[in-house]
Amino acid sequence: MRTNELILYKHMEQQQILDDMTFLMENFDNEYYNKEDMRSLLFDVVNELLELAVSHGFEGNLWHDYLTYLLASDENAYSTSCEIVGNVDGSINEAALHDFEIFKELFDYDFSAMEEELGADCLSFIHNYSGFGDEHGKVFNTRIRSRICGLGEALAGAAGGKEFKDTVTQFYKEFGVGKLGLHKAFRIEHTEEGAEIIPITKIAHVHLDDLIGYEIAKKKLIDNTKAFVEGRRANNCLLYGDAGTGKSSSVKAILNQYYDQGLRMIEIYKHQFQDLNAVISQIKNRNYKFIIYMDDLSFEEFEIEYKYLKAVIEGGLERKPDNVLIYATSNRRHLIRETFKDKADRDEELHTNDTVQEKLSLVARFGVTIYFGRPEKKEFQDIVLKLAKRNDIGLPEEELLLEANRWELSHGGLSGRTAQQFVDYLLGMK
Repeated sequence: MRTNELILYKHMEQQQILDDMTFLMENFDNEYYNKEDMRSLLFDVVNELLELAVSHGFEGNLWHDYLTYLLASDENAYSTSCEIVGNVDGSINEAALHDFEIFKELFDYDFSAMEEELGADCLSFIHNYSGFGDEHGKVFNTRIRSRICGLGEALAGAAGGKEFKDTVTQFYKEFGVGKLGLHKAFRIEHTEEGAEIIPITKIAHVHLDDLIGYEIAKKKLIDNTKAFVEGRRANNCLLYGDAGTGKSSSVKAILNQYYDQGLRMIEIYKHQFQDLNAVISQIKNRNYKFIIYMDDLSFEEFEIEYKYLKAVIEGGLERKPDNVLIYATSNRRHLIRETFKDKADRDEELHTNDTVQEKLSLVARFGVTIYFGRPEKKEFQDIVLKLAKRNDIGLPEEELLLEANRWELSHGGLSGRTAQQFVDYLLGMK
């Protein structure tokens, strides 16, 4: 096999399986090597394929799934150029076609001679592996698993290197490449090597239509995000207001709505602001649009991280990339906690306005501010009625609203979250 001739797809994650299998393909009948050692290596490779299948949720032909996983995960000069935009011009296409022809040979390899020579039938069941039903692995959710398995089936049926290349390139255009392409949302983990972007495999599948009310607020959020993903000018966005009114859910919903247009989201907490520049440097040259998401953002008087955030958003020497915006949610309009003591202290200052501007300057860096207020009684009842209808709760309207009123009095007051919790309670009592 010609895997040593690969040009673009080299030094890939999980490549050891490919290297070991290639060695077996080339030497399984070579008398120079001990047959038992070769047989043992084959079983080791099968073990690795099975472990990968369980952790990633693969099924079907695991050899094809593995090769497809390499193609879908490797971020190289060709794959990152094709993500979101598809076919690109230039001589790099010749190198890509060269590599895809080698991968096609790997896809089409007949293992029967190897199994017979080594006296092992362990490859037969990995060609038609059955997973755990609809369960997915720890690394990939069902959506990603299905896309990779589907791509593997398409590549297995490709007529040649050219069709193979076109299929992979179309996949890059539709779904991207690597962890940033395959996943929607991410978190930050600080390691010895610095900030690492970690995929979040399970996120809420909430949509804006699921959020009842707040039509003006949702439209402002949609308009700003739509401009962003379409490459037009857009602003950092602050969603503020009462607790339980749908601020965080709206941000999650906007990600689900625009994911297929290249939108990705990275969640970061204020104690991680020191890693913001490192995170931005990792994503600024990719073809995706990134929202850096800060949930429940607020600062106490003694916390100074907001000064660092101000510089990152706008004010530092390095210009924020065009493919990065910051969205934050907060229960506080001005983000930084103020007390009557602060007012007394300012009364004693010579330059009171300077102190006030220091406090307000962070909010000013969010070009769009969206208010989510607590619903009135009638609006709360409307939310309850629509949620009940959506979930097929058959209580009479009068009884339903009476129970809802009792519930909100002892469970946090009027809010969309309280209404949802009440409906969940009713569903649990069925």
